[in-house]
Amino acid sequence: MKMAPADRKERKSKPDLVTRDYTIHLSKMVHKTTFKKRAPRAIKAVKKFAQKAMGTKDVRIDTKLNQHIWATGVRKTPTRVRVRLSSKRNEDEEADEKLYTLAQLVEVSTFKGLQTENVEA
Repeated sequence: MKMAPADRKERKSKPDLVTRDYTIHLSKMVHKTTFKKRAPRAIKAVKKFAQKAMGTKDVRIDTKLNQHIWATGVRKTPTRVRVRLSSKRNEDEEADEKLYTLAQLVEVSTFKGLQTENVEA
């Protein structure tokens, strides 16, 4: 059995700088979590979601998103949150990755019928 040469495999690269809006169901992520760990777990869940969706390890949470998650205290995090994930170039020269993801809050009146949307920056 012969293996294909390594140079034949070409990976499709994701578009470099993209911005998308997502709805994250936080109550699923913090279900059955101790009260005192709920808000920190929600922040970690947003970071994990952004890593998976955008393909970057470096995820930065905007202060407004952080305040929104922590607004009602450590125990009662919001059920859902609408997040704008934007991949940006890293200005730091000695950074491990050339891109990072910025997670920002998008305020909406209702979550009904919302889907993932590409945002033109």
